[in-house]
Amino acid sequence: MEIERTIQPIIEKASKGFPVLLLTGMRQIGKSWVMEHLGRKNRLYISLDDIKARALAKTDPQRFIEENPPPVIIDEAQYAPELFTYIKIHSDKSKKNGLFWLTGSQKYQKRCQALSAQ
Repeated sequence: MEIERTIQPIIEKASKGFPVLLLTGMRQIGKSWVMEHLGRKNRLYISLDDIKARALAKTDPQRFIEENPPPVIIDEAQYAPELFTYIKIHSDKSKKNGLFWLTGSQKYQKRCQALSAQ
């Protein structure tokens, strides 16, 4: 028996109103599970825990998006902040909602702060 998570309808509603959705929180609380569960029928799922996927996202973010087109879930997005500019560009051009679902742990804030300080 699957238990519906309280956040599920919020994710679905937000996805209809915005091109990018970012779900952050502590490790091991079910972020990846809920996103994968909700998107399993119509979204590609990519985890940046995968070293090859992470390397491509960091070194050639444009190609990463071309090879993993939306609608897509990018899990552990904090590992490749280089993607964020290209996600914004793609979203601005497309003008569609629900393109990118991202997850990240608390490390996300620290990595983005370090990136913006550069």
